[in-house]
Amino acid sequence: MNVLPLKTGIHVSKLMVARDFKTRVLPISNKLLRFCTHFLKDEEAAKDVVQDLFLKLWQKREELTKIENIEAFAIRMARNRCLDIIRGNRTSRIDESIEKRLEEESIDVHSNVELSESAIQVKKLISQLPDLQKTVMHLRDLEQYSFDEIAEVTGLKLNAIRVNLSRARKKVRDEFLKQNEDGNQRSKTITATIF
Repeated sequence: MNVLPLKTGIHVSKLMVARDFKTRVLPISNKLLRFCTHFLKDEEAAKDVVQDLFLKLWQKREELTKIENIEAFAIRMARNRCLDIIRGNRTSRIDESIEKRLEEESIDVHSNVELSESAIQVKKLISQLPDLQKTVMHLRDLEQYSFDEIAEVTGLKLNAIRVNLSRARKKVRDEFLKQNEDGNQRSKTITATIF
């Protein structure tokens, strides 16, 4: 086992111990689950990804001591695994699977207020964005990550993040307005509230 000598003569392990793992890694489990569920649209599959991710992180605990931002590292691993799963499941056209999921999740229009209908519509539009734009928009707008944190997770430069976020928001906003072009004042108010 690798140890670092301290000035006091006590040796500290370079390995992350279980206690450190519990305090530094496990607290991000809910954030990882939300992130994976958002991508996969399947909570059970997301739970499997998070469980596998924690196993891999535990196996890499020696390397984790060298990583400054474990949360960003874990989110990047989760994103890559989710993208692998999505790519692996593309036996049918992706548009058909998205439509099928949305039909299953559809809610009786008459029992909800317009704002929640709009939120569902916006989530659908976000799910149709290219992977990179979807990731940046999710991290910034839903998880409230800073641009620096997003850069660390995605490996993108700040300018590229801003460009992708701007394009993603514009696509969602334009498509939302196009789908609600009946032009009533309530739709315009909702659009202003959301965007």
